[in-house]
Amino acid sequence: MKNIVLFGPPGAGKGTQAEFLKTKYDLIHISTGDVFRYNIKNETELGLLAKSFMDKGNLVPDEVTIDMLKAEVNRNAAANGFIFDGFPRTESQAKSLDIFLAKKNTGIDGMIALEVPENLLVERLLNRGKTSGRSDDQDESKIRNRFNEYESKTAILKNYYQNQDKYFGVDGVGSIEDITAKLEKVIDKLSKSAK
Repeated sequence: MKNIVLFGPPGAGKGTQAEFLKTKYDLIHISTGDVFRYNIKNETELGLLAKSFMDKGNLVPDEVTIDMLKAEVNRNAAANGFIFDGFPRTESQAKSLDIFLAKKNTGIDGMIALEVPENLLVERLLNRGKTSGRSDDQDESKIRNRFNEYESKTAILKNYYQNQDKYFGVDGVGSIEDITAKLEKVIDKLSKSAK
């Protein structure tokens, strides 16, 4: 089983890259945002619980997020592995994920972070905002606030995975194909060292 944490700031191209990687390596792509939307839309017990926090403007507690992720992994028990996108976001989430995967006799092989300069990301998101309709992609101050949030939490995760020799930074600038090739190099290297 191959388990990758795909990381990067908003606009780095995680969703786009995950689509290519899941096909090439036959992995299940678990996007935290998609999992939340699915549970809320289908009014699952966890979805209703998450919505109750969101409706009050509060962050959904780690345990609810983790329970949703666990349910998604368990639903795909026969998978060759997973690409975790948007999760973990904190060290406590990373530790919970490690404990959960260890019970399944597996673990995270690597955290691959797409590294892109902030000004380029702002430009990408503002362009995306013109077509996506996402209000959070149309306001530069909101975009920069999301980066500050990302930076303050990610540094901790970077250290967490670096201490396990599982952190891999990848230059996220270039064509989609170039970036995919860089990511594939890292994953292929991880596959060889796992054998």
